[in-house]
Amino acid sequence: MKDNNNRLPLVSLNDVWKIYRMGEVDVPALRGATVDIYKGEFVAIIGQSGSGKSTMMNMVGCLDMPSRGTVMLKSHDISKLSESDLSTLRGKAVGFIFQQYNLIQNMTAFENVMLPLEFLEIDEHEAQAKARKVLESVGLHDKMYHLPSQLSGGQQQRVSIARSLVTDPEIILADEPTGALDSVTGREVLSTLQTLWKKEGKTIIMVTHDLNLARYAQKHVELKDGKVVDIRENNNIIYSDKR
Repeated sequence: MKDNNNRLPLVSLNDVWKIYRMGEVDVPALRGATVDIYKGEFVAIIGQSGSGKSTMMNMVGCLDMPSRGTVMLKSHDISKLSESDLSTLRGKAVGFIFQQYNLIQNMTAFENVMLPLEFLEIDEHEAQAKARKVLESVGLHDKMYHLPSQLSGGQQQRVSIARSLVTDPEIILADEPTGALDSVTGREVLSTLQTLWKKEGKTIIMVTHDLNLARYAQKHVELKDGKVVDIRENNNIIYSDKR
């Protein structure tokens, strides 16, 4: 699908269903979701617990496959890619920021940030230079050899952000990125995401149940019972089926 300016979406979900088998019962987590996300957008995926946000995040991040429908990442149908090709595409195109940081506790901040580059088999000297540069960019130049246990929650989340940035992905996918932080530190993290969006042109996709956080985004996609019920951009209604 294209928009009126003939841009191709960076990520596109078209009539996506995800059905989980629970014993002898089929449970649909997504029901016909259709969403286009374009380069340079800051999108908040919002909804109550159980609305399908996490499942949509997994689809957008190519961590799961649809039961029906099509998920496109950079014009590639993810269901038609081999696991190896999908892993490479995802590793280069998407950086992940998680609520619980997902840092390896016995590795320093520097070593945690190096991991995605090792998976992509980047030259070691180049990888080390990239890791140092990105840690400096998030204000951790003096903490890069600290273990996670030696860092505050906000600092650990900044390590997570640095790790998501080190491969220079087009898309930053943030799953409840401030959920484990106090309000002041949470605002600092959101400010960092806005800087990446406004100054570096990153596409930010943030999953959250918090409408206060969603205000940082330019585009809102609201889910209810696995369906997209509302899409707004700069408070203008793009689509609405609220009942």
